[in-house]
Amino acid sequence: MAIDIKLRQFFHDGEEAENVNYIPISLGEDFAKINTRDLPESLPLLVLRNSVLFPETLIPITVSREKSIKLVREVFSKSKILGTVAQSDSKIENPAKKDLNKVGTVARILKFFEMPDGAITVILQGITRFEIKSIINEDPYFVANVEYLNDENPKMPDDDYDAIIGSIKDITLQIIRQSPMPQDITFVIKNVDSRNFLINFIGSNLDITRSVIDQQSLLEIDNLKERALKLLEILQKELKQIEIKNDIQRKVRQEIDQQQREYYLHQQMKTIQDELGGNPVDQEITELRERAKTKKWNTETAEFFEKETAKLEHMNPAVGEFSVQLNYLQLLLDLPWNEYTEDRIDIKKAQKILDEDHYGLDQVKDRILEYLAVIKLKNDLKSPIICLYGPPGIGKTSLGKSVARAIGRQFGRISLGGLHDEAEIRGHRKTYIGAMPGRIIQTIKRCKAANPVIILDEIDKIGNDFRGDPASALLEVLDPEQNFAFHDNYLDLNFDLSKTMFITTANNISTINAALRDRMEMIPMNGYLVEEKVEIAKRHLIPKQLEIHGIPTKTIKFNDAVIEIIIESYTKESGVRALDKQIAKITRYYAKQIALSENITAAISKQKIREILGVPRFAKDEYQGNDFAGVVTGLAWTELGGEILFVETSLSKGKGKLTITGNLGEVMKESALIALEYIKSHASLLEINNDVFEKWDIHLHVPEGAIPKDGPSAGITMTTALASIFTQRKVRKGIAMTGEITLRGKVLPVGGIKEKILAAKRAGINDIVLSKDNEKDISEIKPVYIKGLKFHYVETIADVLDLALLKEKVKNAIKVE
Repeated sequence: MAIDIKLRQFFHDGEEAENVNYIPISLGEDFAKINTRDLPESLPLLVLRNSVLFPETLIPITVSREKSIKLVREVFSKSKILGTVAQSDSKIENPAKKDLNKVGTVARILKFFEMPDGAITVILQGITRFEIKSIINEDPYFVANVEYLNDENPKMPDDDYDAIIGSIKDITLQIIRQSPMPQDITFVIKNVDSRNFLINFIGSNLDITRSVIDQQSLLEIDNLKERALKLLEILQKELKQIEIKNDIQRKVRQEIDQQQREYYLHQQMKTIQDELGGNPVDQEITELRERAKTKKWNTETAEFFEKETAKLEHMNPAVGEFSVQLNYLQLLLDLPWNEYTEDRIDIKKAQKILDEDHYGLDQVKDRILEYLAVIKLKNDLKSPIICLYGPPGIGKTSLGKSVARAIGRQFGRISLGGLHDEAEIRGHRKTYIGAMPGRIIQTIKRCKAANPVIILDEIDKIGNDFRGDPASALLEVLDPEQNFAFHDNYLDLNFDLSKTMFITTANNISTINAALRDRMEMIPMNGYLVEEKVEIAKRHLIPKQLEIHGIPTKTIKFNDAVIEIIIESYTKESGVRALDKQIAKITRYYAKQIALSENITAAISKQKIREILGVPRFAKDEYQGNDFAGVVTGLAWTELGGEILFVETSLSKGKGKLTITGNLGEVMKESALIALEYIKSHASLLEINNDVFEKWDIHLHVPEGAIPKDGPSAGITMTTALASIFTQRKVRKGIAMTGEITLRGKVLPVGGIKEKILAAKRAGINDIVLSKDNEKDISEIKPVYIKGLKFHYVETIADVLDLALLKEKVKNAIKVE
């Protein structure tokens, strides 16, 4: 049966793409059959750029290369038989023999057309496959010796082969239905009986095997079953791509239809709103402009606002950018541009407020009052930024709030703890989804004034990672020479922060960026004494908790002794945060008793405290005497305040090994080594036989091993302990010490003197050994807190040992020799 249809030339542009044409193709019994034995051993080769010819198929080829035109003319005038082979890279204009694929198809020229532009179009009929054995001529065109290849048909019947052919037909028909192809091809696919022809026809003519690489790989497969499997794989990929493409087009079409529908509805709504008395969007824009007239911004900002408002006017209210732009304009209007609260700086009143809100902290208050005095005299805030640092819970943040109250300014607080993203300070650019201004601008907006007091809390706990370094971003904020033009990325305008008073707080200044620390004046805030905590509890904490829990003022009474028990037995801190919690627990207990209408005693006893708060959680540090050699009392500083610590040493028979325990840091271990070296080098002065250092092992231990300890201040304590154990001499009763040592025996000053001295006093110690250079620190402590204490200022280790070691030896002394 002959089937005459019209197939579209999809991609068979042999060398260069030409206009797409419809050409008549005849299939079936009209195909001329040629025996391979009648074919020549050598063939002239027509090199195809973008197509592959299969046996028993027809393709039109446009020929434009000079070599190819000459070849086609000569062949058409003679045998009309030539070889077609695809070049491996279609971009090569003049391919060499290395650029030719090895397998091609013998073809007969059926039709020959000369085009007006000089190109030639021929219709080729594929006959059989061949493999190039050698190129025997390259000029004027390629001529090659070839070996003809036969297709390997599977043994029939073969159910798998039949299934593969059926699948190829089904998938091809699906592709045709989902593609803009002539539907006549469906008729061809359904009515072709020859399996070989079906495989070659689909591989050659349909717009589904566009890749020349895929077509060439099909052509090179000898076994028809394997060729069919490969074709099936290509078809399945093509079908999947077509389905994805169609799905995307369908979704895009639906979105476009939806947008058109919404646009139509919005136009109708606008018309209705105009009829009813105006568009709400226009009214909102009008309100924005009216608010802008009341702002005190400069000309540049006013022009920028008008430009952004005009941009809003031209936006479709239905799009997401409209709300983003509207929020941005509202932020511009909400910010207090050049709007300031009036300062009411009365130094005496400010001092009264600070004294009312905070007990103690005299040095800190004096520095703040000096700061306010400068502002009053110069009316200029370009003075150092204050950084209050010290242990937690001592009132650093509340002190900033008191400053704001003292001068009549708005107060804002920004917590910087755990901050990693620079955008939290500078803001995000508007182009980002969910963009917002930084915390500085947000706080200014909340305060509704451009000169608030802003506390930058926990500035020592800022981190940094791949998102930026917030500490570096704060350099601009805290630099008086730069912050008059602070640039927020979201705001995209300069905002004046020069009138804003910044107060920062920190616990550990060693972790603060060095450049940032240089911009601030560091004011230390030490922990409270027990006596100060008692006063704070009476003046602030107890009245506050009574008011919170609704208990009348005189219903319950805390005396000083009870408050001291709470402080020493149930809290261990430099501040008063834990004390506040314990007082709250007591007031809750009495609130419950009052609510149950039970009789209560106004005066709170020690037994009642134990009943409410339970067993004491902390033991008071106590001096442990001097009955043993090698045990010395030292003084230490922690974030919770001062503490006493004991350095213990012991000797055992050995080879002079030094063992250090107690969870000590590297600096403290180095102090122990220096102390031992000092004892060894001054053994004669201490009447110690040098041989003992090679016969006895030394163990140095600092109790409470679960607590990490470090620092150089235990140097003289360790030296004294080692001298005591080697000489077996007692240490003077009621003495404690702190100081760093050197190999030369010098005693260097250390920090935390106030806290250490208070810890010694609480432990019942009367004599304290310090470096001569620490004498100035004692002068800064109120006399009431050091009453009854005796200070010994030393310059060398020899001075320390003369003071600390008694002449007599301990009972049952070890014979160290």
